[in-house]
Amino acid sequence: MSLPRAKLLKNFPGCPVEATLSFLDGKWKGVILFHLMDGTLRFNELRRKLPAVTQRMLTKQLRELEESGLVSRTVYPVVPPRVEYALTPLGETLKPVILALAAWGDEYVFCRPDGRHIRDVTAEGSCGPAVALQGN
Repeated sequence: MSLPRAKLLKNFPGCPVEATLSFLDGKWKGVILFHLMDGTLRFNELRRKLPAVTQRMLTKQLRELEESGLVSRTVYPVVPPRVEYALTPLGETLKPVILALAAWGDEYVFCRPDGRHIRDVTAEGSCGPAVALQGN
């Protein structure tokens, strides 16, 4: 049986990549951070930007990002309640990482009706045909 990621991190504290990925771990966290880079968004604005995510999953991912200190949640005492999400100063420091992921995706990942594909880069440095990604 494998150990939860949190327990693994305690055994390998010198691995900054694993530690960083543990905060971004989750199908939607990176995408949420990407959209919050443009500024504060209300919950339903985020939902509209992520039509494939369920309300429950979006709430869960936002709570985890808030718990890790990357996203702030502001509730306004009005009826109906208004909730806004924004990057914290710590979350802002991830902008270069998120932008690098977006740039790599723009260059090498292609979304088609039959799924996501990755461009095959040959040894000469030129790009070959796209190869289907596992787990479309």
